[in-house]
Amino acid sequence: MTSIASIAAASPIGFNVRRIREDFPILRQTVHGKPLVYLDNAATAQKPRAVLDALMAYYNKDNANVHRGVHLLSERATQAFEDARATVQRFINAASTREIVFTRNATESINLVAQTFGRTRLGPGDEVVISAMEHHSNIVPWQMVCQEKGASLRVIPITDEGALELEAYERLLGPHTRLVSIVHLSNALGTVNPVQQMIATAHRCGVPVLIDGSQAASHMTVDVQALDADFYVFTGHKLYGPTGIGVLYGKERLLQEMPPYQGGGDMISSVTFEKTTYNALPYKFEAGTPNIAGAVGLAAAVDYVTAIGMDAVMAHERELLAYGTAALSGVPGLTLIGTAPEKASVLSFVMDGVHPHDIGTVVDQAGVAIRTGHHCAQPLMQRLGIPATARASLALYNTREEVDALVAALHKVRELFT
Repeated sequence: MTSIASIAAASPIGFNVRRIREDFPILRQTVHGKPLVYLDNAATAQKPRAVLDALMAYYNKDNANVHRGVHLLSERATQAFEDARATVQRFINAASTREIVFTRNATESINLVAQTFGRTRLGPGDEVVISAMEHHSNIVPWQMVCQEKGASLRVIPITDEGALELEAYERLLGPHTRLVSIVHLSNALGTVNPVQQMIATAHRCGVPVLIDGSQAASHMTVDVQALDADFYVFTGHKLYGPTGIGVLYGKERLLQEMPPYQGGGDMISSVTFEKTTYNALPYKFEAGTPNIAGAVGLAAAVDYVTAIGMDAVMAHERELLAYGTAALSGVPGLTLIGTAPEKASVLSFVMDGVHPHDIGTVVDQAGVAIRTGHHCAQPLMQRLGIPATARASLALYNTREEVDALVAALHKVRELFT
């Protein structure tokens, strides 16, 4: 196995995609007799050996429940779990580990904020501002709480290229706005939104902001203090970590004010039949046995990416996105969807006369894995006037040759359907 240190030393910018690929065992297989080309990273990323080894080591040596055990295994598991929290804190530059809450995924993180912060802040006539490019996970939780409280959703429109209309955003902010919840990097378009600017605009109106960083955390540096985000959520499995582990960052002051999300073990300080006293942050929001192994695996993933260097990852992916944009643009009958000036990692497209599902089926036979459908963004598809797209999404281990394999498969699609 290639060590993380050797990867970081592989080139002047700390990035050698050939060597990095050696750390991802799943990439060595063939699919339908062809080398696997995995371009479905926006759905989930593959896991490096460092993450797989960390999971195995935890279960082989340290498996025990956390926080209340006095035996050695429990102490080691607790230490590993809390070390993982500190690793995540450093990764996004949170001010304190008290601001890092472990959840199952970004979806649960958003639901937690909706059902605690939202339910206590929203009333009849109040408004939550989201955008037309949101994932369902950043729409439905707000619809649910707005319906319960008599509040309403306001939607920031987008241009045909997939960029937010910022002047319209500013007009939507008003005396009834209680929260802005916006995606950092669109999973369906690749658009990178100017969230720091949007947060500053909202704060001038006294409005807190949640940022959905599900895609962004694996493709760019995230500094929650520099952004001044009130809440920031992301998920482990898109960051080369395990499934079933997510993160909610919240400013400590806001988390202190919010009621618990779920009741049960570990979120309590004391319980009688008459009254329960809740635990301190962040444990107030972590009811029951947490995904201990998931947190350990997420920390290993963060360490892996950090050792390579996010600047190097960004540079590699930026070059690959430019190459892919040019290459796909040369396919007859293909139209790229999402051409905002600021974008990353995502190449969504449609082809004349071919349903996206048929595209996905044909390219799969060539060993190329892409995603097809509405990408949990049905309102966005309606805005664009299309039922679905095909989506190739990039990661740090992808190469130009893999983009070429996708393009060759798309030419095969044209041959079959014209």
